[in-house]
Amino acid sequence: MAHFVGLDVSVKETSVCVVDDAGKVVCERKVATEPDDITVLLTSVGGEYVRVGIEAGPLSQWLVNGLTEAGLPVVCVETRHMKALLTAQQINKSDRNDARGIAQMMRVGLFKPVHVKTLAAQEQRMLLTSRKLVQRKLMDIECDMRGTLRNFGLKGGVVNTVGYEARIRDLVEGFPVLAAIVEPLLTIRRVMRQQLAALQKMLLHTVRHDPECRRFMTVPGVGPVVALTYRASVDQPHRFVHSRAVGAHVGLTPKRHQSGETDYDGGVSKCGDAMLRTMLYEAAQTMLTHSQKWSWLKAWAMRVAQRRGMRRAIVALARRLAVILHRMWIDGTDFRWSNAATAVTAA
Repeated sequence: MAHFVGLDVSVKETSVCVVDDAGKVVCERKVATEPDDITVLLTSVGGEYVRVGIEAGPLSQWLVNGLTEAGLPVVCVETRHMKALLTAQQINKSDRNDARGIAQMMRVGLFKPVHVKTLAAQEQRMLLTSRKLVQRKLMDIECDMRGTLRNFGLKGGVVNTVGYEARIRDLVEGFPVLAAIVEPLLTIRRVMRQQLAALQKMLLHTVRHDPECRRFMTVPGVGPVVALTYRASVDQPHRFVHSRAVGAHVGLTPKRHQSGETDYDGGVSKCGDAMLRTMLYEAAQTMLTHSQKWSWLKAWAMRVAQRRGMRRAIVALARRLAVILHRMWIDGTDFRWSNAATAVTAA
């Protein structure tokens, strides 16, 4: 008999609901949030499992990988889509009702699956987020010291990263209490700078030994951070049938509102991966404002800027960068700086 499973996951326990092809509940139980425990329960129930549904979340990647290794057909469902359906189905929210609702969604096929990243992509993503976290906290400490010392009339002024510590020590030299307060902060800053350098070195080493990242960096404005962010976020390029779908995937395409006589396009949707969207925007901004070398892509963006303004041109260029990088990845080609190179290749 065909069975469908819904899993409502929490940190300690997972609510499991198994229904048959007629929608009748076969089993409802709570087990520990471990792939092995969930597999043992489903094996004891028996039957042929068609789909096992789980909502995308912090533990979903780990559980999906574990259940897939056990031979179960796991489907990871998009969070907003699942929330909308569960809200329409039930009045009272509980773990039991959520698991039952997910199981029914699996039975009728009313769900929107999401991609579960590979282990390598998850490791790359953790490297990027850890580097960003240390970098952000380091800036917070530096800005906080500047702001608090300004209350005492001690102005840091313009100073480079290397001379920052010496400048702070000079400012608090005649204030023993302030000197005692900022000393732990300077020590923390020094350690954080060392660890940030270690993470940066790890990132550069990863990019250096990844052929796809090196290929991405042939595009003007795309550096190691942007290349690795794109690599980790897209993960498997063949999951996109068309390259232009990547722009919509990262939230760089306009929203549309149409109802009756009302029909207009809004701003970009800002859905999907916020980190990748930010990196593509920064790469586009770098190409337009800092890159000295001319290319057909920059010429196209400058024509857009003349018609629509610089801000919209940067967004349009970021969306086109997402498409171009995907096509380069699929074709295994480097960036072509001029259309003449394309014509020569075609000839």
